[in-house]
Amino acid sequence: MIETLRKRLINRKSPARLHLIGVAGSGMSGLALMLMEMGHRVSGCDRVTSTETERLQSLGLAFSCPHSADAVADAEIVIYSSAIREDNPALAAARQLNIPCMRRAECLAAILNGKKGVVVSGTHGKTTTSALCAHLMREGRMRPCHYVGAEIPVLGTNAHWNEDSEYLVAEGDESDGTLVNYIPEHSIVLNVEPEHLDHYKDLDEIKTVFNQLCTQTRGKIIYCKAHPGATDVCAKYPNAVSYGWSDADYTAADVVERRGRTLFTVFKGEKELGRVELGIPGRHNVLNALAAIALVTELGVDFPSVTRGLASFAGAKRRFETKYLSPSIRIVDDYGHHPTEIAATLQTARSLQPERLVVYFQPHRYTRTQMLAEDFGKVLQAADLVFVADVYPASELPIEGISGQTIIDAMHRHGRVETSYLPDLNTAHHAIGNALKPGDLFLTLGAGNVHECGMRIARDLALLEDLERTAGESLNGTLYEPMSRHTTMGVGGCAQFWLEPSTFAAMQTAVNYCRDRNIPVHVVGRGSNIIVRDGGLRGAVIHPSGGEFGTLEVRDNFITAGAGVRLKKMVSAALRSGLGGLEWMDGIPGNVGGSLRMNAGAMGRDMIRNLVSVTCLDEDGEIRSHPSGDLNAQYRSIPDLAHNFVLQAVFEGSPCAREEIEEKLEDARAKRRLSQPSGASAGCIFKNPEEIPAGKLIDELGLKNACVGDACVSSVHANFIINRGHARARDITILIDMIRKEAMENRGIDLKSEAQVIGDREPQF
Repeated sequence: MIETLRKRLINRKSPARLHLIGVAGSGMSGLALMLMEMGHRVSGCDRVTSTETERLQSLGLAFSCPHSADAVADAEIVIYSSAIREDNPALAAARQLNIPCMRRAECLAAILNGKKGVVVSGTHGKTTTSALCAHLMREGRMRPCHYVGAEIPVLGTNAHWNEDSEYLVAEGDESDGTLVNYIPEHSIVLNVEPEHLDHYKDLDEIKTVFNQLCTQTRGKIIYCKAHPGATDVCAKYPNAVSYGWSDADYTAADVVERRGRTLFTVFKGEKELGRVELGIPGRHNVLNALAAIALVTELGVDFPSVTRGLASFAGAKRRFETKYLSPSIRIVDDYGHHPTEIAATLQTARSLQPERLVVYFQPHRYTRTQMLAEDFGKVLQAADLVFVADVYPASELPIEGISGQTIIDAMHRHGRVETSYLPDLNTAHHAIGNALKPGDLFLTLGAGNVHECGMRIARDLALLEDLERTAGESLNGTLYEPMSRHTTMGVGGCAQFWLEPSTFAAMQTAVNYCRDRNIPVHVVGRGSNIIVRDGGLRGAVIHPSGGEFGTLEVRDNFITAGAGVRLKKMVSAALRSGLGGLEWMDGIPGNVGGSLRMNAGAMGRDMIRNLVSVTCLDEDGEIRSHPSGDLNAQYRSIPDLAHNFVLQAVFEGSPCAREEIEEKLEDARAKRRLSQPSGASAGCIFKNPEEIPAGKLIDELGLKNACVGDACVSSVHANFIINRGHARARDITILIDMIRKEAMENRGIDLKSEAQVIGDREPQF
């Protein structure tokens, strides 16, 4: 049947109606493009859409999502990827309708066998090598067709059909045994290792498949002599040509790695062919390049063309692809998912000499994770900090006890590299981005969708570094800072951009920069009166604490304090200068800026009573000073400061004997010790209603010691909620809602929150 289908596929006079199941994948999308270029009428379906399916649709692909039985109704031939299960609705329908079905590799082999095929095979390195072969053949004016398993910028597309070309260069997939379908003119065998052991019994069975490919190769068998498995399979064939570091037909010497490029000298036997520069990094890529050099040299391409081609080669997508580069951080993505690949990739990363090599590794397939866990645990020791995602299953069902933690456990058995398990890819960038430091190289590693993490960090890092450049040295920024570190309640997700300005001008620049780009802005001091939800805060969170914001000066009866000065520190300065009237502030656990905005108070006093003037960054982005009399102060709020950010304030005290001030302070502290609880809290949760103090109301409702998780109403003062250690923001907000509901239903009182609840329930960035 395969031969009949092959003839149908290569018959240009009568285009076939073809349907591809799983067309969004890199291998299937390339095949769809090639079949369309051959003139066939092609449709495809998948469970997701992608930029690739959108591009193919613009070229004529009839695409449907998700998979459905209707999609194959009029197809003559159905082609499906190895990831498609037999219960897939489109494949099941095709079987029921007796439509001929081919695996992707069978279809590719049928096409390749009609030309002088060059099959690039091996357990890793195929994409880069096949792309190099096609590129060098182009430089030698051979105009080959190609089929490569990734987007190749230098080739334009991952697949191309040229009816007039003699040659077709293609990756040969060994994962499911279909490598035996190829009858090529020439073969390249990069390596033969234990891999895809969900399909093969052992390494010997894998070697049998490669041996059959060799026996079916009409021309040259080009193999890596530096790899024992490839040598074991290929060396015995009379048409074999070897390459490697030494004692081979083609060798490389004097390898120098320099800023992402690699220089080396090529020899054919004893003859020096010349010095070349390869446009991608890594010693393993020198071997891949030697394979391509051997092929095209045997085909008659002159060495100057080879030299030009190697220098202009820019690599494949997801093959040590730099996604972001700045003077402080480099982010690289690599498809490597086998221990040998990973070892080579980490070696390449080390050659760039980062301060630290930080890796986020996503294991690919449960069977591979189970069988090669110890090898993964060893090779990942080459990094400085490793994060591990959960297993990307591909088409596999889970195996009990096998997860990303399996890799973590193996790493612990083989070394002491710091590791962390981050199973949720949607939020992993929060922990990783916050851990990155200047000088780091961050590498996303795996064949699944782990690259999405690096893309998110690259997106936000680009904006943060641009903002820092704009504001200058007076602004320091961090990605994804956990707000639990910056609130007295100790809960909350992370801030997308955490900014610490040290001057008023830097804060002005940061706020205006964000507002011009519609980036939300929050200003947080000590975080004593806020509860940040678990989803964190989108946009910029500005923390004015040092520099000009930390200034504290006393002249005559007036105290000038920056927005970041703690009230307790201001009271101490007043005491040293013999100024009274501010003692009530001593127990408020906030800074000047936030306390003013909330018009914080205690013992019958509030902030506006002592305030003389306040300097703000106003809504229009300008810095102005406002006398206290111009501010509309209310109970527990000054609305005029809701959108105008406090930079500095002047307060007035009264001359008083130090002994008298100290006595008042001690009386206030003693009262607080008796009436207020210790432990992590946000202060009073509710404003006091007119009818009854909030704490007394909650006590009368019988809610003292009521808990949701580790969030509990205090037994000392019922208007406080305490985090007993592991509370989440969700626990606290549920408890707040429960108290409000009880107050309304039992006493008809609508309790208003004094503590502000801000942020998203689920991460939005």
